[in-house]
Parts: sequence; structure tokens; C-alpha cells
Amino acid sequence: MNPAELARDFLRSHDPAGADPVEFLRARFDAGLAWVQFPPGLGGLGLPRALQPAVDQVFADAGAPDNNPRRIGIGLGMAAPTILRHGTDEQRKRWLRPLWTGEEVWCQLFSEPGAGSDLAGLATRAVRDGDDWVVSGQKVWTSMAHEARWAILVARTDPSVPKHQGITYFILDMTAPGVDVRPLRQITGEAEFNEVFLTDVRIPDAHRLGEVGEGWLIAQTTLMNERVAIGGAAVPREGGVIGVVADLWRKHPELRSPGLHDALMRLWVDAEAARLTGVRLRQQLAAGQPGPEGSAAKLLFARLNQEISALELELLDEEGLRHDEWTMRRPTVVDFAGRTAGYRYLRAKGNSIEGGTSEILRNIVAERVLGLPQEQRADKDVAWKDLPK
Repeated sequence: MNPAELARDFLRSHDPAGADPVEFLRARFDAGLAWVQFPPGLGGLGLPRALQPAVDQVFADAGAPDNNPRRIGIGLGMAAPTILRHGTDEQRKRWLRPLWTGEEVWCQLFSEPGAGSDLAGLATRAVRDGDDWVVSGQKVWTSMAHEARWAILVARTDPSVPKHQGITYFILDMTAPGVDVRPLRQITGEAEFNEVFLTDVRIPDAHRLGEVGEGWLIAQTTLMNERVAIGGAAVPREGGVIGVVADLWRKHPELRSPGLHDALMRLWVDAEAARLTGVRLRQQLAAGQPGPEGSAAKLLFARLNQEISALELELLDEEGLRHDEWTMRRPTVVDFAGRTAGYRYLRAKGNSIEGGTSEILRNIVAERVLGLPQEQRADKDVAWKDLPK
């Protein structure tokens, strides 16, 4: 029986009308219809990833509750594939189910104020103390930290070796003593991101993911999946911001000019090329782990979002300069299409920073996709403790 038919069979015995959403999602996970590409017992059926959209469509058509994927995107797109690939059986069984059902929100503690785009230069320290690790340091630009129950965390466990070698990967309880989450106000007025201070936070060694010192390798799994999650999401033709601007163009002929027409057509073609490239990327994902192609997709996503939102302001003239959504709220999802032009223009500025800066992604594409020579790195073989700080 194909997974779409399994989904229909599931719905015959689990009526979504009036069902408790969490109980319904737990049952769906246990039936292997959460991620069909995951192993049996972990929300999947061991089938190709390409079959998942058909399953999701069956549940959507039935009006079944979903897991609010935009709210738990970090867990779904980054934590889950990393735990699946590098976690123990106990870790997979403990975290994957409540992660997928949305009962436990996740965040990512990678970036640091002193390391910039050089993640391997991180200074947050983890010191072994019996069966625990004691962690102190500061992380920044952490989405969803104000709602997260768990965090994926990289910390330095050996400063006496080169920076890429002395890092270990942990799963952190965000409710543990010593975790301090503070909001970061953005140009939009919202506090979508956070800075997180860690002061003598104790993490059980059982919450270490992978071996000691393998954190950089494991983090690559997270980062490659993160860039696919940001830049390679499935969208229909004219989905996202390009659809908003194209609709504005059609409804307001008085806004048109030959120059703006040419600009819109160029961006429309670029957006469609990006969409089709995303289709190909997801086909490649069905056959294995994401590669550097996800970095190219995220790089293109950032450029297009910024250029399209700028064109929208130009079309709207002085009306586009109004940002009437100024608020001090702490949002849980980023919704470009459902907001105003002023919000889109301001928020898009962050697209070239979050999920890996565009400069770093260009290096990845140049070296790992195009095969160009690597940049000279004088600190490659120097112990982290001997690097200038």
C-alpha cells in the first residue's frame, strides 16, 4: 500500500473532526506518516522522501490538524535530521516524537558575538564534571529561544587543538538553571531573535550528540539542512513575495512604467528559476543528505527577497515608505506574504545574515560547487587558545 493510501486508511480510524490535535499528531507519528523517509518507529516508513507531499496533501484535504511547521521549523528542518543521523537510539526515541508534534519547540545556539561568521571560532566553553558538562558563554541571533524547550548547542571542549577540532555538540534544556534569554529588537520593531547567556549550565553527558570533539562535523549536518529549510522550501509558481508584487502589478495599472515592467519580469524569471532549482534540490535530497547546493539556494533566496521587496516599495511610491506595523511584540513565525510592504522591505535585510551570511555562502559555492581554490587560512593548524582574540 502506498503511503497516501495508508494516510487515507489512517483517517478512517482517526476522525480529525473534533480530535485533540496533539493526540491526533502523536497517532500520525506512530503510524509512520510524519516523515515517511524516517525509519519505522521514528515517525516514518523508510520510504523515499518524495512521497511525503502526497501524504501531507491527504491530511490537508481532510482538514486534519497540523503541527504548525513554521513555528517549529528549527526543530523540523535542523534538529530532527541531525538527531536522526548522529543521535543514539535513546536520543531519537526521546526527542523526535514531541519535536514533530510541536509539543517541544527547539532553537539553535550556534552564533556568537565574538566569532561573527566564523562559527569554528566560538568561545562558549564546556568543561567535563563527572557525568555532566558545565557550560558558560554567550550565543546570539537565536530565533525562538523565548519559546524553546530544547536547543542544539555547539561548545568548545578542548582549546588546545585547532578550532575546528575542539568542538562538541550538545542538546541543552532551555529551562535549566543558568540559561538567560534576552530579546534583541530588530529594525522592524519586533524581537524575533534573542541573545542567550549561559552561566555554569549543567548538561548531562547523555545529552551529548556524537563523540567529544566531533561537533564541527555534526554541525555541518545541521547547517546544510538549515540552508535547505530556508532557501529550498516547496512553493507554487508565484509563491512568496514575487506573487505579492505580481498581484500588485496586475491590480494597479497606474503604477506601471516600462522600466518597472522590465525589472519585474527579470525578478519573476529569477524567482521561477529559483523555484525550479528548489524542486531539483528536493529530488536530490530524496536520494541522500543535503550538500552545498542548499547554500546556493539560500544565497539566491536572500538576494531575491531583498530585490523583490525593494521593487515593491518603488511601485508603491511614497505609500511604500509607511511602516504601520511597528510593534514591540515577540513573533513566533516569519510571514513575508501576509505582512505589509514596509515590513517585507525591512525584514528582508536579515535574509543575507541568518542561516549563514551571503559572504560565507559564496565561499562555500565557490569552493565546493565550482571547485575554485580555497582561501588561505593562516589559523587552520593553530590551537584555538593561541589565536588572537
